[in-house]
Amino acid sequence: MSNLTTSVTEFLLMEFSDIRELQIFYSLLFFLIYSAGLMGNLLIVIITTIDRRLHTPMYFFIRNLSIVDICFISITVPTASINSLVNNRVISVTGCATQIFMVMFIAYVELTLLTVMARDRYVAICHPLLYPVIMNPRACIQMTLTCLFTGILYAGFHTGNTFQLSFCNSNVIHKFFCDVPSLLKLSCSEIFNNVVSLLVSALVIGIACFAFITASYISIFSTVLRFPVKEDQRKAFSTCVPHILVISLFLISGYFVYLQPPSDSGSIKDIILSIFYAIVPPLLNPLIYSLRNKQIKQAVRVVMKRKLLFINKA
Repeated sequence: MSNLTTSVTEFLLMEFSDIRELQIFYSLLFFLIYSAGLMGNLLIVIITTIDRRLHTPMYFFIRNLSIVDICFISITVPTASINSLVNNRVISVTGCATQIFMVMFIAYVELTLLTVMARDRYVAICHPLLYPVIMNPRACIQMTLTCLFTGILYAGFHTGNTFQLSFCNSNVIHKFFCDVPSLLKLSCSEIFNNVVSLLVSALVIGIACFAFITASYISIFSTVLRFPVKEDQRKAFSTCVPHILVISLFLISGYFVYLQPPSDSGSIKDIILSIFYAIVPPLLNPLIYSLRNKQIKQAVRVVMKRKLLFINKA
């Protein structure tokens, strides 16, 4: 079997539809959704960068999360939309490996970054006097770099481990982007070690992050409920609710996508789950933060007023 690694030189991704007109319609629709998600996240990046009032650890991590979401939605959707428009399903082995690495890397960074953001909220609410010391700029950068470097190791290991296999059963991937579970189903090699390493690493990282986030919010809620002033409680909860919603959206989407292996033949369910995982979280994250955050909304209004004044003067 080891001599069959070159038997597959390219893969075929799943189409949005078998009907040509629907292919064009869906590709344009998803490109519009992608554009909305891209602009929403870019807006948060710009606002949190140019408004000095938002140069705090919380908004530093929100900005990084938006950058990660931009990368996440840009890895799969534009390519899939363009391929659907030109009626091309082919992706090279190198392109597939690159896509798998980037998807795993970005997903890992997003999960660990959300975990770091839980720590930020914990320190801000439970230890406010120590907050400037613990969450200083250097510590924030170090935590972000740790997420990035460990993400490279995680994604690199599983990508390399996957492409050591032989692929000779088929070259049809039943998703509109490449992922490890889909490729394992196409392999004619022994995949037991790959499955075990993938499951163990995902469970360890997922459970560790989930446990840390849960413990942080148990401490946060117990502290907030002891606040004597209701208004202080409301303000504390308002900074936590968007983060909880984003975490829930990310974990639920990932859970349903990888709840079961891909089917033997393409189905609308495979497409819907793939779209939900790849598009919905990056699209809704900026909406959640902008709708629930008064400071971001105020900063947007200030920037828009400045732009209008500049245009009127010009």
